Amino acid sequence: MSGRGKKQAAAVSPRSVSKKSKSARAGLQFPVGRVYRLLRRGNYADRIGSGAAIYLAAVIEYVTAEILELAGNAARENRKTRILPRHIQLAVRNDDELNKLLACVTIPQGGVMPNILAQLLPKKTSGNVASSQEYGGRQ
Repeated sequence: MSGRGKKQAAAVSPRSVSKKSKSARAGLQFPVGRVYRLLRRGNYADRIGSGAAIYLAAVIEYVTAEILELAGNAARENRKTRILPRHIQLAVRNDDELNKLLACVTIPQGGVMPNILAQLLPKKTSGNVASSQEYGGRQ
């Protein structure tokens, strides 16, 4: 006999059934336990409440999801299936709140925002259009 029945019966004890991670209990994907550990080891305060780690993990998860959603939209606009640093740069700089949050952040390989100053654009007047047509007609 292998004795497998006894091991399975021991695995269904009430203690192991109720064992869920803090992230699962909070309904989050980000690790609440790790955030709590980093808050304790960071010496930010003498005492850290358990709700602080849950709240901070939820905020980080929300901001990450927002950036990834906008970057995914930017990647789709450029007909790409993979999100590149350029797409994250475009997503962050086109959103007012994220741009304010990440104003002093440099995204490596992100490039710059496309921008042409109004003074550099050619002026559209009827005289310029007529003279350019005349010049083209002489040749």
